[in-house]
Amino acid sequence: MQNMSPETLITVLTIIVSGVAIVLGTAVPALAEGRAVEKALEGMARQPEAAADLRTTLLIAMALLESTAIYVLLVVLILLFANPLLNRFFG
Repeated sequence: MQNMSPETLITVLTIIVSGVAIVLGTAVPALAEGRAVEKALEGMARQPEAAADLRTTLLIAMALLESTAIYVLLVVLILLFANPLLNRFFG
């Protein structure tokens, strides 16, 4: 690490941070989606007459949760392929 150029160091750190971000950014929304489905199914089992409303709300909530993972993917792809840090510090 001592013999690395600053550009290489920033690139390596960006790759590591991107890896951690994509793991956390996809695992957390997936766990939240699972919990939302669990609660919705539990509610449908308790009150079958409210199943249509619960299903609609569940689909909207899952779309919002999935968009979080997509935003994380977008940021990670920007960091990996169009790293703004390299241009800012070494432009």
